[in-house]
Amino acid sequence: MPTALITGATAGIGAAFARRLAADGFGLVLVARDERRLAEVADQLKLRYGVTVEVLGADLATDDGLERVEARLRDGVDLLVNNAGFGHPGRFLEVPVEDELRMLRLHCEAVLRLTLAALPGMKERERGAVINVASVAAFFARGTYGASKAWVVNFSESAAAEIRQPRVKVMALCPGFVRTEFHERASMDMSGLPGFLWLKADDVVNEAMRDLALGKRVSVPDVRYKAIVAVGRYLPRGLAGGISARLGRR
Repeated sequence: MPTALITGATAGIGAAFARRLAADGFGLVLVARDERRLAEVADQLKLRYGVTVEVLGADLATDDGLERVEARLRDGVDLLVNNAGFGHPGRFLEVPVEDELRMLRLHCEAVLRLTLAALPGMKERERGAVINVASVAAFFARGTYGASKAWVVNFSESAAAEIRQPRVKVMALCPGFVRTEFHERASMDMSGLPGFLWLKADDVVNEAMRDLALGKRVSVPDVRYKAIVAVGRYLPRGLAGGISARLGRR
């Protein structure tokens, strides 16, 4: 039975990955800070899909949390989904530097370290994949969140190019606005966002898995967001950033 390790696995995109992969017959290793909620999600998945589910409570913005997940990855997994992340409600100059540094550690250092922990074993076995969850915000100038997600995209593309192993893949997943707990947790008011821009987490994951199978290095789910990203590439950076600021994040 193949094994997938998913960070940020108790809600939103992470939980959607857990459902999809369990349905596909993967054994799961679920990582999140809330151990009680992890246990509840694990029980539900085992009951519904009959797969093995490990739980690993860890704060990936700490050395201890990262080291424990790195150790599990070195034991071997077939798929790593780096999904854990969060956003800030305020603008760049309004956010305490400690909060910004925590975001960078979770979005960048954790993605780097966990990817590096997983890939050597995958290369040795000549199979495996890493999905690093970024955002369409990566393609627009929009605060530390967008900057950190731009790093995730660049890092993922660079890693994929360097591996040169056709059965070992690295892909950045760049969803748009998804109906999850993300914005509520960040205390973001999303009431002004047009309804047609919202995506379902399960749809995002299904398209991500399809793009991974096709060997894509960057996945932008949904034709609407493919168009937004394509147009954004040709807009002046200042104008694109202004549009992004009006829309909000992820």
